[in-house]
Amino acid sequence: MTGPAIPTQWDKEVDVLVVGSGAGAMASALFASDRGARTLIVEKSDLYGGTSATSGGGVWIPASDSALEQGQQDSPDEAFTYIKELVGNTVADGRIRAFVENARVMKREIEARSDLRFTAIPYTDYQAEKPGGKMGYRSHACNTIHADDLSPEDFATLRTTHKSAMLFGKIPWTIMESAPMITRGPGWKGTMARVLWRYYGDIAQRLKSPRSRFIVFGSAIAAHLKNALNRSGGELWLRTALVELLRGPDGAIEGAIVAREGKQMRIRTRKGVILGAGGFERNQAMRDKYLPGDSRETFSASQENNTGDAIQAGMRIGAATDLMDEAWWAPTVRVPGEDTARPLFYERALPGCIIVNQAGERYMNEARSYDIAGKAMIDADRPDARSIPSWIIFDARFRKKYPMGPIIPLLPDFLQSPAARKAWRKASTVAGLARKIGVDPERLERTISRVNRFANTGLDEDFGRGSAPYDRYYGDQSVQPNPNLAPLDQPPFYALEVYPGDIGTKGGLATDEAARVLDMTGQPIAGLYAIGNTAASVMGPSYPGAGSTLAPAMTFGMLAVQDMLEAKP
Repeated sequence: MTGPAIPTQWDKEVDVLVVGSGAGAMASALFASDRGARTLIVEKSDLYGGTSATSGGGVWIPASDSALEQGQQDSPDEAFTYIKELVGNTVADGRIRAFVENARVMKREIEARSDLRFTAIPYTDYQAEKPGGKMGYRSHACNTIHADDLSPEDFATLRTTHKSAMLFGKIPWTIMESAPMITRGPGWKGTMARVLWRYYGDIAQRLKSPRSRFIVFGSAIAAHLKNALNRSGGELWLRTALVELLRGPDGAIEGAIVAREGKQMRIRTRKGVILGAGGFERNQAMRDKYLPGDSRETFSASQENNTGDAIQAGMRIGAATDLMDEAWWAPTVRVPGEDTARPLFYERALPGCIIVNQAGERYMNEARSYDIAGKAMIDADRPDARSIPSWIIFDARFRKKYPMGPIIPLLPDFLQSPAARKAWRKASTVAGLARKIGVDPERLERTISRVNRFANTGLDEDFGRGSAPYDRYYGDQSVQPNPNLAPLDQPPFYALEVYPGDIGTKGGLATDEAARVLDMTGQPIAGLYAIGNTAASVMGPSYPGAGSTLAPAMTFGMLAVQDMLEAKP
């Protein structure tokens, strides 16, 4: 396949064209621009930052300088062992090696070119009990940034953090602030007071907008990278969509057609094109074709622009794909009036809630990492006991103490948002709740009675909730004997509908260890690279730890730039 004919006249010429503006795309552009390459990012939406900006901003970097400086022992070999244990033979060893050897190099290179800083934190790997797993210090948090450190235009066009990753759906907090507040850990009241004062004390901004000027997580990564890109001379065009990739007579990528301001433009690339425009989770036709189970784009917590455009453009010129039936799964709840679903990252692990299918029975360890829990919903779905959708159930004790999706703890029911009140079902008895959610009352009562017994003994005899390190990370340590289990025995009882959602798809264009896109014969397509969720994930069907999406995107972005700038004169 050769694609559309090469135009005789170009509207713009650059060295490197980057499609998308997430962390990986912007890091790629910065690496290229900083090395003197004329670089252009095209982003189809009117905001930059992509799904990365909506995320919690974790970056999974094995054996980083930050971890080692804190006395944490780790090595690329251990990280390779861990990933290999999780992915088996679904990912080439060379790609895994390229990531684990270069992630910490990427960190150094980013920090040398920007004000962005990554600090290793004690956030456990999602399957730390596996060979090579670690109890912390591979996931990294980034430094925050204030709106005053951005130009007014860059602040206005920066995509914001997802509601699910903010206190009360609107107040930013850091990773190290959120954990004790969620689990009621030591000092949580003081931390909450500080977070609230930081937001409400900014009176000038509160009078103008509910949006905070304190920028955290993935949004902060995008902001730091945008500042650095500005300084290096890189360009970013918003409202500019990829239409087609253009191949020359020799099959190499010569450029691309983009749509901007109502017209098509032809952009020539001297060095290459990097596709970093996310996955296809908001494209229902692609979900229907590739993803398992009852898979709907409304279940996704990802932003609405990820419709697989770059993946499809690659496929049209003969690129191979891989892992198209995989996603970064996560149980989600839908809140009336919101465009994206809210992922239940941590709520499921808190003591005093359970997830049941439409038969009123548990079918998984609710506290496992969200990818495992989300996939479990798909795998457990069967005609006689549907798990799509399921219900997450909790009692008044949980309701008062912990957050649950859009529901704010401590705040009385009548003061909750209208959307939250529409989302829940509520009853004074378990049987009454069962009737409201359409499950058998006797079965649900038996299920809850059994869980209440487990809470008293501390042992979940059915699914081992609380037995893994990651389970306990979001447990309430004041609850004993198991920080992930508490009885559901205080009325009223509540339920929210839960779906097998995602935070992005992980199948995409097949690439090698330099992020070069491969054709159907396994050969690289000259001048074409793919990173992030546009490429098939180096993590295969697994999710090693917080930041397993952003770190590979940025690392392979670095490797792509190195390859393209060194491969051509």
